[in-house]
Amino acid sequence: MAGGGVAALGVKKERAAEYKGRMTVAVGMVCLVAAVGGAIFGYDIGISGGVTSMDPFLKKFFPVVFRKKNDGGQNNYCKYDNQGLAAFTSSLYLAGLVSSLVASPVTRNYGRRASIVCGGLSFLTGATLNAAAVNIEMLILGRIMLGVGIGFGNQGVPLYLSEMAPAHIRGALNMMFQLATTMGIFTANMINYGTQHIKPWGWRLSLGLAALPALLMTVGGMLLPETPNSLIERGHVKEGRRVLERIRGTADVDAEFTDMTEASELANSIEHPFRNILEPRNRPQLVMAICMPAFQILTGINSILFYAPVLFQSMGFGNSASLYSSVLTGAVLFSSTIISIATVDRLGRRKLLISGGIQMIVCQVIVAVILGVKFGTDKELSKSYSIAVVLVICLFVLAFGWSWGPLGWTVPSEIFPLETRSAGQSITVAVNLFFTFVIAQAFLSLLCAFKFGIFLFFAGWITVMTVFVHVFLPETKGVPIEEMVLLWRKHWFWKKVMPDLPPLDDGWAAADAASAHK
Repeated sequence: MAGGGVAALGVKKERAAEYKGRMTVAVGMVCLVAAVGGAIFGYDIGISGGVTSMDPFLKKFFPVVFRKKNDGGQNNYCKYDNQGLAAFTSSLYLAGLVSSLVASPVTRNYGRRASIVCGGLSFLTGATLNAAAVNIEMLILGRIMLGVGIGFGNQGVPLYLSEMAPAHIRGALNMMFQLATTMGIFTANMINYGTQHIKPWGWRLSLGLAALPALLMTVGGMLLPETPNSLIERGHVKEGRRVLERIRGTADVDAEFTDMTEASELANSIEHPFRNILEPRNRPQLVMAICMPAFQILTGINSILFYAPVLFQSMGFGNSASLYSSVLTGAVLFSSTIISIATVDRLGRRKLLISGGIQMIVCQVIVAVILGVKFGTDKELSKSYSIAVVLVICLFVLAFGWSWGPLGWTVPSEIFPLETRSAGQSITVAVNLFFTFVIAQAFLSLLCAFKFGIFLFFAGWITVMTVFVHVFLPETKGVPIEEMVLLWRKHWFWKKVMPDLPPLDDGWAAADAASAHK
């Protein structure tokens, strides 16, 4: 049965006002441990750009790039244009894309913890291979194992956080993933700044230290309780209720427990969640699962985070100055995520996404103008304009950090009904990693071809996605995760797309009978 009738309805009515419970120490601890998975993702984003700007690393693995970098007559925008170097960064995300699809049935059939542990073990393996790499093949294999870890971790952690958090603070707790990601980026930038002075093996230390957050994620995943949603979905109803009472700090959880059991009835009736997610009633969530992660990457943020030292060196900064500038952007990103955590459940998702988008557009245009007017292919920026570029890029990162950075993950992780939640998260992760792979592989060539126009390219995409949010995304603030399916039927556009509900009395029995024949 593909799903239909009563199975197509899941939660039958809104009970959010009846939810009881509070923020407990248990929720805080499990969310903190689970969010360490974000540190793995962030550490890799931050570490790769710094390592690829280190001369000993380039000399050993990419001698062609090393010679171009130190060639005084080379075009500033094209010094690092090398597909092999880009593949070092991007291979991780291609592997993550494939593994995220494998992670979906693991997450659904064995629980959210299983994906978290698998991700940690894979990342440990990859970090070890990278630190010990003696040739390019070993280096790329390590990156692929890191990608497998990213695929499983990004599948399991956001779902885990969304399902464990109380509805009224779900946005803030879910952003622990993004906060840990930004902490990982900042930590990686600091480590790169220090290891650049350790020659010739400092890059090995940078890559190998990725094992520390991976170890925390693996051990934490083994010790965490499973989410009540997953337990109930897999038939452990009594244990699911026990965990729910513990994390809510009260035995009065009937309303939330009823929502979960109704949702699990639908989830267990769905044999093929990826096929079911294509049905009209799931169309709004599917569109968001594709567009939100795609737009998040098309802001251009990963180009700055991956290649910050490379980008700053292309603008004429020295080695130390470029790494220092990337440390600064990492610190800004981390601090701005704290702003988002403090405001997301008060201001809502839409306000943050739209205002952040507007600020990012302005910043990208300003950088493009400065570089277009004051920076050519063979000269350096003056000190004052260099400071201005760094300042504007920090303002861009600040806007991303309290808007599309955390919310690009939070919104997709909280909008799917239980029966398609693991499949929906897999699509979100796969789309994110696909666009991350494309941008990581193409950015150095795009920078060489577009020059300062690369910033206008990203500004155009930010304009599109800001309009998209204004028109198509309803506010999800404070809506219980199991009742999110009812939200789309109130939206002016999506209610036209979704099929009508049958009546709540005899219609249920008729719909159930009809679904049995599918």
